[in-house]
Amino acid sequence: MGGALRLSPASLAFKLITAYQKYLRPCIPAGCRFEPGCSEYTKQAILKYGLIKGVFKGLIRISRCHPFFGKSGYDPLI
Repeated sequence: MGGALRLSPASLAFKLITAYQKYLRPCIPAGCRFEPGCSEYTKQAILKYGLIKGVFKGLIRISRCHPFFGKSGYDPLI
């Protein structure tokens, strides 16, 4: 398979999130209540914990990022 580019699932997810941040996020009104934003938090989690646990942590974070109630502010990856 001469020269085929192979990406791991984690690096593919990381690139998709980066593309979202670069191309789609600027078109959407600001809505994240946390810093860093949910997509950046998910990227950090994938780098630290790997794809499965990182995406799971990102989904948990996104589920807390709703406008109705709860905390807001600085919420780093631990």
